[in-house]
Amino acid sequence: MSVDVANPKSDRVRSVRALAQASVRSRRDQFLVEGPQGVREAVRFAAEQVRDVYLTPDADERHPEIARGAREAGLYVHLTTPEALAAMSEDAQGVLAVLQRQKAIEPDHLLARTPRLVALLHQVRDPGNAGTVIRAADAAGADACILTHGSVDVHNPKVVRSTVGSLFHLPTGTGADLAATIQAARAAGMQVLAADGAGALDLDDLADRAESHADSEPESTVPTLAQPTLWLFGNEAHGLGTTERDMADAVVRIPIHGHAESLNLAMAATICLYASARAQR
Repeated sequence: MSVDVANPKSDRVRSVRALAQASVRSRRDQFLVEGPQGVREAVRFAAEQVRDVYLTPDADERHPEIARGAREAGLYVHLTTPEALAAMSEDAQGVLAVLQRQKAIEPDHLLARTPRLVALLHQVRDPGNAGTVIRAADAAGADACILTHGSVDVHNPKVVRSTVGSLFHLPTGTGADLAATIQAARAAGMQVLAADGAGALDLDDLADRAESHADSEPESTVPTLAQPTLWLFGNEAHGLGTTERDMADAVVRIPIHGHAESLNLAMAATICLYASARAQR
């Protein structure tokens, strides 16, 4: 165990910890992955991006597959002290990796692959919400997740933690222009549904139509969840404005059957994505 990774005050430890700052991530084109599940998935699905893996001896015993997989991939694996790892990150649970950022995926490129289900986040700034939507989109079998200009950095440590590894499974585009992305989605044969509490259409009704195949009627103007769909989700605090809602083919609300005022963004996105995934299958 070398001094530079064992000493909480070493330059190496300070260098890793500095990646919590957006300016440092941008300058070095690197980011942190914290926790055993995230690091496990990074090693398995994005080994070419992994620069270093750090584990405490205890974490190495509890998760031997991480170090084994990293070494088999030819990656640098460092055993370090609990104190040094805690100085690198308070959320690592004994396991941490430093990854090189890849060149951003252009949203147009993602939509050129004839996708069936895509989540589009417009100016979503809460890292926990953004990460959870990426995770939900991955779980629902979506083809991509896209974030527009003004959204949170997907390499923010809290975003990465919240994806629990899904960031390495699901193609994710950033910095997208809203109007151009919607235009590209339509060119790819997708309908655009905006999720908003002010929607004229009820998601339960659309799901019922999909179950009964009523939405297959040629004369129907009601969107069908079975069609390739780009779901548009808005900012946590302000939702979608009139301009954004008007860009969609339809605005859909999730019914509230109890007394809750509303659902948060991540919960709403999960429900919408799974409704489409079920109808498409």
